[in-house]
Amino acid sequence: MKTMTAIIEKASDGGYGIYAENGAPVFGSGLSEDEARKEFKACLKEQAEYMKERQGGYPDWYAEDLQVEYRYDMTGFFLAFPFINVTEFAKSLDINPSLMRKYKSGIAKAGEKQKDMIQRKFDDIVSRLSAVRF
Repeated sequence: MKTMTAIIEKASDGGYGIYAENGAPVFGSGLSEDEARKEFKACLKEQAEYMKERQGGYPDWYAEDLQVEYRYDMTGFFLAFPFINVTEFAKSLDINPSLMRKYKSGIAKAGEKQKDMIQRKFDDIVSRLSAVRF
């Protein structure tokens, strides 16, 4: 089974954009995340069929049982979860709030080391939240 990673980001129109991380010519967009995911999946199949017709076989990035793993970039994350206060979130991760706002708006991009650190601390928050019972 093949897996493709797709990145969800905030589109220039304020909606959602999704692209294939591996460089496959597959994109989706929509005013809602669900709409963008549906368009991405449709584009995925259409591009694979088109390339099969043109080249005699499916492209390397496609398989009938292809699974898509969606990930957010910072802009897409804060768009999808608008109730998260960027400043307080940054403080909880020990990141400069001004820098986190730049990540949120897309003015700055976190490097791999910074993204890994954010992910580890975020995973810790999720773990703590999963233990909450009311």
